[in-house]
Amino acid sequence: MKKLLGKVAIITGATSGMGLETAKKYLEEGAKVVLTGRSQGKLNAIEDQLSGEYLLVRAEASSVSDSAALVAQTVERFGKIDILFLNAGVFRIEPLEHLTEQIFDEVYDVNVRGPLFTVKAAYEYLNEGASIIFNTSIVNVKGFSGMSAYGSSKAALRSLTRTLAAELGPKGIRVNAIAPGPIDTPIYIKHNAPQENVDQMASNLPSMIPQGRFGTVDEIATTAVFLGSSDSSYITGAEIPVDGGLAQV
Repeated sequence: MKKLLGKVAIITGATSGMGLETAKKYLEEGAKVVLTGRSQGKLNAIEDQLSGEYLLVRAEASSVSDSAALVAQTVERFGKIDILFLNAGVFRIEPLEHLTEQIFDEVYDVNVRGPLFTVKAAYEYLNEGASIIFNTSIVNVKGFSGMSAYGSSKAALRSLTRTLAAELGPKGIRVNAIAPGPIDTPIYIKHNAPQENVDQMASNLPSMIPQGRFGTVDEIATTAVFLGSSDSSYITGAEIPVDGGLAQV
């Protein structure tokens, strides 16, 4: 039996990496999937990788009006929402001396404001038993140089996971988070730091990870299937680290 048969899922930031792989797995498990991205060209380019019932919606993750339009298009097409995977995010490495209000606002608009107001837009259309999943990060519990804006934005998402789990629980809606550690994903090429700095960080990380390797997008997607399905029916307010043990031991 497919684990997500008949469910309707929205995945933000789904044109590559963790979002795209999760969309593929959701489709394989029988879900109807709405995939978002900020570029229509990138959305169009992934169509040959998808099989099943899906909808592509161009939406900017930080835009409240885009979130409202996304929900409206989803409801018009599929009539309901069962899973909301708030995956879209921006990764910034910025030493304190170079941190500006503009950079801080950009990170928080995409990583915190966008997900929260997407949940607000979707709230009245979420079925009883729906699952909301935030994509946080282990940097919300570990300190890494240059990540004051990024790390604190992910800590804010962790707080929202707890708060919304309490607030939406009476409606039967579960709210959880996935906290990736180092994952082999295109987000590491979407940064503002010198490439040599990122390469050095990437080369040092495996020695810090008990499993000695980067994780895969498939390992994130498998966790997202678990949290979206009835297999996790008594789990809410939790954050599941998928980090090879980096933040755990």
